[in-house]
Amino acid sequence: MEDYLEKIYELMNEKGYARVSDIASSLAVQPSSVTKMLQKLDENEYVSYEKYRGIVLTPRGKKMGKLMKERHAMLAEFLRMLGVAEETIQRDVEGIEHHVSPRTLESLQALVVFFHANPAALEAFMAFQATVSPSE
Repeated sequence: MEDYLEKIYELMNEKGYARVSDIASSLAVQPSSVTKMLQKLDENEYVSYEKYRGIVLTPRGKKMGKLMKERHAMLAEFLRMLGVAEETIQRDVEGIEHHVSPRTLESLQALVVFFHANPAALEAFMAFQATVSPSE
């Protein structure tokens, strides 16, 4: 459900609208799967959806979509800070965001903010990491 909300939020911000076909191709799923999820999101008041009419995020859906997008960006930034290769980041972020507790995500966010506020600490960590782990 979270992936769908994030994608709908992203499409709405980029294009001003989100279509079933756009969501399906972006998430590599069948349009019928998108339709089923939209019905579920509508029941849970995240979107307003009428077949052949379009998709509208409710205030609740916008809030959740924005949160998912921000969480995704934070995790990607965190992995970049650690020196993870770009081609690995998106795959890892998808796995992490679905299997990590909210408390752990909050701690990772605090660490990202800490490293931004203390670049010398990040540099020290990177220097340490270079001595203990092989580079990719």
